Amino acid sequence: MSVPTAFDVSLLVATIGCVAVNGFEVVAKLLRAPFVVQNCAAVGIDRRWLPHLAAVEGAGVVGLVLGLAGVPLIGLAAAIGLVGFFVIAVAVHIRTRVLHNIAFPVVFLLLAAASVAHFA
Repeated sequence: MSVPTAFDVSLLVATIGCVAVNGFEVVAKLLRAPFVVQNCAAVGIDRRWLPHLAAVEGAGVVGLVLGLAGVPLIGLAAAIGLVGFFVIAVAVHIRTRVLHNIAFPVVFLLLAAASVAHFA
């Protein structure tokens, strides 16, 4: 058994962070938190989409947790799915020129990419 490197530990921490922030966002979407509703309005997404977006993001969270629990292929698939989710989120922000809060989907994208690296 090899000793984990600092890079390996960093990827694990990023993956755990990805679970935490996405889990928070899923709850915020389901509760229709004001900041979520305002952001959706700003980028032109109807609030009726919130449960669907929460379901997709929530599936990613569950998959990451399963990956961390010992099913790495599920974790990898979930991480790849979250990367796709946040590439689209960043693209929507750019397309609609809503750049004042683009850092959030970019950070979520980076955490998802680190999760891909963790499971790869």
